[in-house]
Amino acid sequence: MFIIGLGRSGSTICHKILAKHDAVAWLSQNIERRPSKPELGRLLMHAIDAPLIGQKIAQKYEPEECYGFWERYCKGFHAPCRDLNAGDVTEKSRHRIKRALAQILTKRRRRLLLKLTGWPRISYIRELFPDSIIIHIQRDPRAVVNSILQVEWWWGWQGPQNWRWGELSTEFQGLWESYDRSFVALAAIECLIFRQALEVVRQSVDEANYMELDYGVLCAEPEASFRKVSEFCRLPWTHSFQKQVNAYRLVSTDYKWREDLTDNQQQIMLEIFDKYRHNLWPGFA
Repeated sequence: MFIIGLGRSGSTICHKILAKHDAVAWLSQNIERRPSKPELGRLLMHAIDAPLIGQKIAQKYEPEECYGFWERYCKGFHAPCRDLNAGDVTEKSRHRIKRALAQILTKRRRRLLLKLTGWPRISYIRELFPDSIIIHIQRDPRAVVNSILQVEWWWGWQGPQNWRWGELSTEFQGLWESYDRSFVALAAIECLIFRQALEVVRQSVDEANYMELDYGVLCAEPEASFRKVSEFCRLPWTHSFQKQVNAYRLVSTDYKWREDLTDNQQQIMLEIFDKYRHNLWPGFA
């Protein structure tokens, strides 16, 4: 099971909650620190399920993306300049990543949950794991732009010649230039680049293996949302998982772009999204 989405889309909280299901295995910081020892992941899963001490251990570890782990087994996976596709999978990486991930599963936790942000990488994922399930977390792009501008790790501050999304197309370069190279405009263009890459590959995935989950709906109706996710992932809905879901209090901050951005910045972002409204966010209002 793969959770994907653009950074700041809400994928982290979805990943964290779904990882509470006791049939699910996941990657944590112990794997990131020692990616050559994937069996440490299995030991952690056993420890979490141990009576008495399991709950305390679970509080010390959380699921992570673990790009150091991915980079060890699939070179270039972390920050490619374009979306990865099936043709980028080598036989060596196929063999190594499948063998490594298999070592994390236990008899109880037989389903693997992984989270990836940035490029969708769907074609690459499906080449490695043809039966994989994809959950795309989609958030109001206005909120995504606002959130991206608040984080230290956004590479857009260095310009598109140095970020993770490759060179801008002639169309997007002209769009950026038309707004005097505004970083708000560049963050909006990043959302468009992600959505375009997603649209290219999502049609190749059967509906039974692809789901879109709206972050706003997730915050408003967490139990109903995770019931749908569990059904989609073929995971049993259990009382223990229901308790875990309801233990979280999710509050959407999608409205904050109206407070955090200036009127001019809002106008730039809204003009860009309005121009691409119909072909990239059907029904977005």
